[in-house]
Amino acid sequence: MSDAPDLSDPHVLGPGLLPTPFTADEIRAGCPDGRLIRLLVEPGQGEPFERVNRFAEGDESGAVIEHWRVGADGGVEGEIERERSTWLELQEHAAFPSDRTTRSRETLELPIGRVDCLRYDTRLGPGAESPVATFWFALGHAGMPVRFDVPTPDGVVSTKMVADVRG
Repeated sequence: MSDAPDLSDPHVLGPGLLPTPFTADEIRAGCPDGRLIRLLVEPGQGEPFERVNRFAEGDESGAVIEHWRVGADGGVEGEIERERSTWLELQEHAAFPSDRTTRSRETLELPIGRVDCLRYDTRLGPGAESPVATFWFALGHAGMPVRFDVPTPDGVVSTKMVADVRG
């Protein structure tokens, strides 16, 4: 039996990569226009803040993702930034190298509820001493991780999904 990835599986984007939690088509179906994701960001240092991502102008190839920081008054702080991404580019964000990543199942309790997740622990560099970032993708919320913890020089930045509203 071979350990080579099944490149005919749309979850596998190439040799040396683990299967992604969602295909580009699953992300497209799960991210209709108006989907609004609210995130709580807890930096390694400094005050926590909320960020919002909203999908717009979706089509077969991709969508515009609008994102902004939530101000103290609950409104938009600063400018709303807009960036077009393809569904494949969004899938590629979760294409982790198999030689530095472990994948497991885990259930999390989050403000969006109890979610069954695929957890990816990935070393950020090639050495065994490299810091590890962790990403949890909820099977019922196609798209971005519902939680991710990323080490930085200032400490671990922890980001959690606190709301997921379909438009």
